[in-house]
Amino acid sequence: MIIVVSIIVLLFSLILGLCVPAAFGVSFSTIAFMDGQSLASLIPVGYSKINTTVLLAIPLFILSGGIIERGKLGKALTDFVQIFVGKVKGGLGMVAVIASAVFGAISGSAAATLSCIGSIMYPKLEEAHYDKGFAASLIANASPLGLLIPPSSIQIMFAWVTGQSVLACFLATIVPGVILATLLCIINYFECKNNKEYCEYNAKRLEAAIQEPEIPITRRFTAAFPALMMPVIILGGIYSGVMTPTEAAAVAVIYAIPIGFFVYKGLTMNGLKKCFRDAGITAAAVMLMMFMVMILSRLFVLLNLPNQMVSLLTGISSNKNVVLLMVNIFMIIIGMLMDDNSGTLLCGPILLPVMIAIGVSPIQFAAILGVNLGMGTITPPAAPLLYLGARTCNVPVKNMLKPSIKIILFAWIPTLILTTYIPELSLFLPRLFGFAV
Repeated sequence: MIIVVSIIVLLFSLILGLCVPAAFGVSFSTIAFMDGQSLASLIPVGYSKINTTVLLAIPLFILSGGIIERGKLGKALTDFVQIFVGKVKGGLGMVAVIASAVFGAISGSAAATLSCIGSIMYPKLEEAHYDKGFAASLIANASPLGLLIPPSSIQIMFAWVTGQSVLACFLATIVPGVILATLLCIINYFECKNNKEYCEYNAKRLEAAIQEPEIPITRRFTAAFPALMMPVIILGGIYSGVMTPTEAAAVAVIYAIPIGFFVYKGLTMNGLKKCFRDAGITAAAVMLMMFMVMILSRLFVLLNLPNQMVSLLTGISSNKNVVLLMVNIFMIIIGMLMDDNSGTLLCGPILLPVMIAIGVSPIQFAAILGVNLGMGTITPPAAPLLYLGARTCNVPVKNMLKPSIKIILFAWIPTLILTTYIPELSLFLPRLFGFAV
C-alpha cells in the first residue's frame, strides 16, 4: 500500500509540473511519513551513494560537451562526413545523422549534440528544400545517439547503481546505436525520394557542382583531424584500459580547450566561463536529482519493491518474451514522463532483479534501457529533446510531431525490438573484450 501511494504521488507530482528532484523528494517523504521513518536518517543514505569518483565523469563530460559545442568542432565534423555521403540522395540528412553519432561519441550529451549539430545542419537542410518539420525531427531523433554511442552518461549511471562494468555497458550500446543510425538514414532517404522540391533542388545542385572545383579531401580531413582524434583518444583510452571513464572525461576537457581556442578558434574566455557555469548548473541539478532518487530507491528496496515487481510480472506470465514486453512498456511510460537520467536511476535497481529472474544479462538490460530512455526523450508528453529541437531549429513542435511518430515507428521501435529479443546484438562486443556476460 505504501509503495502504491508513493508511486501515485510521484507520477501526480510530475504531471503537475513539479521539477524531478522535488517530485522524488515528495515521494520518499510520503514513504517516510507513512512508515514512521525519520527524514534526517535518510540524508546520509543519499550522500553515501553519490560520494564516488565514478560520478565525476558526468560533470566532466557535460563540460567537454559545452566546450566542443562552442569551440566549433561540429562544423569540421559535418564538413568531413559530407565527403562520403554529401552527393547521395538525402546526403545532407545522412550527414546530420552520422555527425550526431560522432559528436555524441565525443561529448556524451544528447542536448549538446542537438544544439551543435542542429544549429549547423538545419539551415543547410532548409536550404536544400527538406520539409522543415521532418528536418527538425530528424536532427532531434538523431541526437539521442549520444546516449547510445559511448561515452554515455546514462550508462555510467546504470553501471553505478547496478554494480556493472562501465566499459561493458558502453560496449553493449554500440551495435544498437549503429542500427538506429542506419534506420534513420534509410527513413531520410525515402523521405527525400518522395519530396519533389528536394529532388528538383538536388538535381540543380549536382549539375552546378560539376562546374565548381571540389574542396580537396585532404584539406577537409586535415581540418577535421583534431576533432576526429577526440573519440579516438577518449574511447581508445577507456577500451585499452589505460584510462577509467572519469580520467577519460578529464582528458576530454583538457584536450578540447586548446583545440577550441587555437585550432578552430571558436572558443573565447567568456565562452569558456559560460561553459564552466553551465556545466556547474547542470551537474548540480543532476547530482541533486541523484541524491533524491537514491533515497527513494533505497526505501523501495527496504520495502521489497524489486522482489514484488518480479512476483507481479512473472505472475502475469512466465513467458520470457511477454515479461520483456511488459518491462519495455513500463520503461517507455517512464521515459515519456521523466528525463533519461531520472529514468535510469529509477528503473535500473528496480527492474534489474526482474531481468535476472527471466535470464536476461544485466549488460543486455543496459542496452535495452538505453534505447528505451533514448526514445523517451523524443516521445510526448515530456519529450525534452523534441522541444529543444523545436527551439534550436525555430520550428513549431506541432510540425515535428507527425515526422517524429514516423521515425519512432520505423526506427526506434525496430531498434528496441532487435535489442530486446536478439541478445547477441548487445552482448557480442562485451564478450569480444573478455567480459563474462
